[in-house]
Amino acid sequence: MRTHNEILEELKQSPDLALLMNEAYSILNENNLKRTAFYNLIKESDKAEYINGEAIFHSPVKSKHALISSNLSYHLIHHIKTTNNGGRVCIEKVMIELTRNSYEPDICFFRKEIADTFTDNQMLFPAPDFIVEILSPSTEKIDREIKFRDYAQHGVTEYWIIDPEKETIEQYELKQKQYELLVKVKSNSVDSVAIPGFSVSTESVFK
Repeated sequence: MRTHNEILEELKQSPDLALLMNEAYSILNENNLKRTAFYNLIKESDKAEYINGEAIFHSPVKSKHALISSNLSYHLIHHIKTTNNGGRVCIEKVMIELTRNSYEPDICFFRKEIADTFTDNQMLFPAPDFIVEILSPSTEKIDREIKFRDYAQHGVTEYWIIDPEKETIEQYELKQKQYELLVKVKSNSVDSVAIPGFSVSTESVFK
């Protein structure tokens, strides 16, 4: 997959740049209208995302997925509360609104400075500092491609991809708007770069 800078450079050299930009603005305007319709369509009980002009509704998660989500979120919340560093951990039902797409990550974390700005009735949220996606056969391509790129371009400092079948955690850190793989572990601990002092073992996540 080409990088953001490579695409921009190609556009800069294109003789039909103005025509391409006009088409792009038209696509974005249509996208915004469809996304507004999506927000009006979904219910609080839905697990839904808006990706590249399409509403995607997700089926209920499998037991292993739910176990991983519960275990990891427990450790995250416990860490935040015991360290008194502030911030907020959100699980599954929080809509992250980026410039084109809207996602409901499995787990995410907002640092205190951002979390303190949220209101009680807020339903759309900015890019968080930390995101975890737990793979399933129906979401793996999205998690590894579209979300991988979108999260990076919108400044999500740290991204974990968890594979329930292989019981692995991939930890990525944002560097110059691209993710760099720090570790891929099956039997070890992972030390967060976005959440000060947070570390968790794979055993406590998967068991």
